[in-house]
Amino acid sequence: MSWQRWRPAMEQALYADGGGFYRKPEGPAGHFRTSVHASPLYSGAVARLLGEVDEALGRPAELALVDLGAGRGELLAGVLRAVGPELAGRLRPYAVELADRPDGLPAAVRWTDRMPQGVSGLLFANEWLDNVPLDVAEVDEDGVLRYVEVAADGEERPGEPVSGADAEWAARWWPAGEPGARVELGAPRDAAWAAAVGGLDRGLAVAVDYAHARPDRPLFGSLTGFRAGREVRPVPDGTCDVTAHVALDAVAVPALHSLWTTQREALRALGVSGARPPLALASSDPAAYLRALGGAGEAAELTEPSGLGGFGWLAQTVRMSVPQALQGVPGWQTLTP
Repeated sequence: MSWQRWRPAMEQALYADGGGFYRKPEGPAGHFRTSVHASPLYSGAVARLLGEVDEALGRPAELALVDLGAGRGELLAGVLRAVGPELAGRLRPYAVELADRPDGLPAAVRWTDRMPQGVSGLLFANEWLDNVPLDVAEVDEDGVLRYVEVAADGEERPGEPVSGADAEWAARWWPAGEPGARVELGAPRDAAWAAAVGGLDRGLAVAVDYAHARPDRPLFGSLTGFRAGREVRPVPDGTCDVTAHVALDAVAVPALHSLWTTQREALRALGVSGARPPLALASSDPAAYLRALGGAGEAAELTEPSGLGGFGWLAQTVRMSVPQALQGVPGWQTLTP
């Protein structure tokens, strides 16, 4: 039986040519729903945020929208439908994704496998960081934090003691001393986000994901799998998604003006509230009332605190002011190294 640490196992299972989970034709939507798939209101909210970034940047001749971990381009297609013609004429949409470009995507979308450099605009990463591969460690009976090794069938065993940069990261961000406690070593995600944000000359970078902070790290970790709409055992053989929640407080790039909030608060600031339409509309315009009621149901799903609304949103400005719509969301601060 062949053994390896979780990080290379995840890399191969998710992204290997020919057999990686995210290379398969059906894409993520074939196995689970993200906020993008739940409702066009989500794309509409991102379009509004894009407009706010455009205003804060002074309406540049070219405005980038970078969808990091673009799946099959659903978010970009939705935003392009939602923006007006003037902004659409200046917009440069980039889909950053390892899978092949899907059929039917608008011609304006630039499909690439790497973050563009020196662009100004909005960088948006919806459920991308949770699929950046990372190593997993577990505290043994002697209190030693050891890497976890995994076989292709998902069986695990303890490996070498955690050392070097991983040990430093764990001590700072995820200290664990109880035997059996697990740590998901997030330094690769921190580096991936810093590299992505580094591609912005000016703009706003937003990461949206399952998240936790130091006071509420999951004792036994969060590594899991998804297949065909169901949570399954994480097996690194390419048949399922392998994912772990994100230590979003560690990810944030230091020295930038930053906000960490929930999707519920962010979407409400962008006009997605879930409020039911007034009953009077049912009498004056029944068809409009039914449309509004359907929209309210979709908005409620996007903002439900125990569901999609509980996702973490990390927003960081790069040489620009805070977008007006987000100024009222509490929690903005400049992070120190």
